[in-house]
Amino acid sequence: MVNHNSYIEEEYKSRINRVFDYIESHLDENITLEQLAFEAHFSKYHFHRLFSAIVGETPFQFIQRIRLEKSATLLLSNPKQNISSIALQCGFTDISIFSRNFKSHFHSSPSSYRSEQLLKSKNSQINSKHLQEDLKSSMYFCFQSQTIKWKTKMKLNKSVEVKELPKRTVAYIRHTGPYKGDSQLFENLWNQLFSWAGPRKLIGGPYFTSLIMYHDDPNITEYAKLRTSVCIGVDPITKVDGEVGKMDMERGDYVVARFEVDATQFQEAWDWVYGQWFPSSGYQPDDRACFEMYPEEPKNGRFIIDICVPVKPI
Repeated sequence: MVNHNSYIEEEYKSRINRVFDYIESHLDENITLEQLAFEAHFSKYHFHRLFSAIVGETPFQFIQRIRLEKSATLLLSNPKQNISSIALQCGFTDISIFSRNFKSHFHSSPSSYRSEQLLKSKNSQINSKHLQEDLKSSMYFCFQSQTIKWKTKMKLNKSVEVKELPKRTVAYIRHTGPYKGDSQLFENLWNQLFSWAGPRKLIGGPYFTSLIMYHDDPNITEYAKLRTSVCIGVDPITKVDGEVGKMDMERGDYVVARFEVDATQFQEAWDWVYGQWFPSSGYQPDDRACFEMYPEEPKNGRFIIDICVPVKPI
């Protein structure tokens, strides 16, 4: 027998997740309370109170925080982009309001924040100069795949290439909160998703992929507010319900770096992509979400993972 209270709770979470997805894809637009209520299928008279009670922030506070955190990420990943265009890209039409809100949130002006964080990054790179030499990579063009690839000396790395990934639709279960090193958490999330997908015959087939998407930068967002989604690829017409949501991932260029790791080495792989590969690649991260794909079943505690980060030229 289905637990009625549990079903209602899952349905509410699903509707709020749809609102999250809408906000993320429309940050540069004027987002109204009426539109968010429509996306959640709640009455606009009750949506604000429901959202605030479930999320712990009002819709305005959530949108403001996501916009500011995205702007902080762009300040660092696009050091040559002017601050006004970043503000506009994140939904702030008034640069003075943006600067005031940014300083209130990060206790530093946008320009000071960029300078301080880039200096920290530069010092970190200087301190790891010998490591960079050991892990230096060289670029080449692969005629067979028609993509740019890199030869690397990083022991965990199996391959690196920049390629266009297709648009895909995924079904997901989302978690909000800390996740680093919590293998039990991810096992529970995967079990929930597969227990939903299995009876619907969504495991395997032409659309199937498994991936974990990271919506926030753990260096910027509070751990308690980090959002991550475990996902599987599905046919776009697939119906979802309850705690399972559905979203589209747009086509785009990504660096796809394959690693063989154990449960303790995921962070090392991510750090290599951002700290070693990017600075010598000619690319910078784009502002779409990054994710891990799992092309194979884990064996003997070892994982084959593709770290996928959206890219654009510097």
